[in-house]
Amino acid sequence: MRTRLGDHLRERLHTFGLKAPSIAQCAVGAALAWLAATQLLGHPSPFFAPIAVLICVGVGLGQRLRRVTELVVGVSLGVGVGDLLVAWIGSGTWQIALVVALAMATAALLDSGALFALQAGSSAVLVVALVPGDSTGGLDRMLDALTGGAIGVAVVALLPASPVNLVAKHASGVLDALSTVLEQAAEAIEKRDVELAAEALEGARGTQAAVEEFEQALATGKEIAMISPLHWHRRARLARYERAVVPVDHALRNARVLARRTLAALGEAAPPSASLADSMREVSEAALLLQLELGAGREPVLARQALLAVAGSERPQGLGFSAHVIVAQLRSIVVDLLLATGAGPEEAGAALTPLDTPGTA
Repeated sequence: MRTRLGDHLRERLHTFGLKAPSIAQCAVGAALAWLAATQLLGHPSPFFAPIAVLICVGVGLGQRLRRVTELVVGVSLGVGVGDLLVAWIGSGTWQIALVVALAMATAALLDSGALFALQAGSSAVLVVALVPGDSTGGLDRMLDALTGGAIGVAVVALLPASPVNLVAKHASGVLDALSTVLEQAAEAIEKRDVELAAEALEGARGTQAAVEEFEQALATGKEIAMISPLHWHRRARLARYERAVVPVDHALRNARVLARRTLAALGEAAPPSASLADSMREVSEAALLLQLELGAGREPVLARQALLAVAGSERPQGLGFSAHVIVAQLRSIVVDLLLATGAGPEEAGAALTPLDTPGTA
């Protein structure tokens, strides 16, 4: 019980550490947006300004520039529809239903973005519910949204989270997960341990969320590096992660098949040989090398050399059906990781010894 609580606490603290920069950006940006709208624009209650900052910056990962566009256009559409209809039909229960339906339907016809439609609908609600007794005009609310969106982008640019650290944390988790699956499968083969093989399979099945978070972190990191002059020099390091993200995803997918076949192979009359476990460990270590070299901002030369060595090693003989599948998946993982290091498809494929000769693992 204590172990579970400790793991949960560490996970929460890790999540907070990732989100803390965005929380600080939201707090500072919301205050600045309110100040700008009240003092510079002279708006008495510019609630759209800080709201725009929160939606623009957010506390998660996403496309902020698209958010700003959807926010401003969505708010403008909602305010426009709301102001027009309120002046004609007044405000009330059925008026809210009608205004929201029309605003969101119009937004859906113009753009498929969820935020766009939601902003149009919520803005229309605010107009119907709050505007009748408010002297603020629709143009002022649009200016508030634009001010907040602009300040949100400025805050991201001037008070940015480190794009490389953000991406590196998620990439590290994905590559560590890949290495762990291979290591556990190798140990299961050596010990003929079915439970350990099942544990490796369970761990492999739970890796897709980490891959998706890696992809989202990369999108956010690239966006920060694009809009923040402080991080323009990080683009080369981010490019290495961008090159690796798809092949690493493919490697994990192949690792899931490998783990499943490892579990099946341990139930066959001729279980896989220990030499196959050695090959798994070598690929596992290469994945960790890739993790370290990317994190250090270097070209993953050592990881590539390690993978090429595995690709050229001799393949175990006398394998059963499941073991043959394991070999095929391990070969695919080697190719995937070679692509992640920057090798070309032809180079990666040519590194494998042909299957009709004693070849690679």
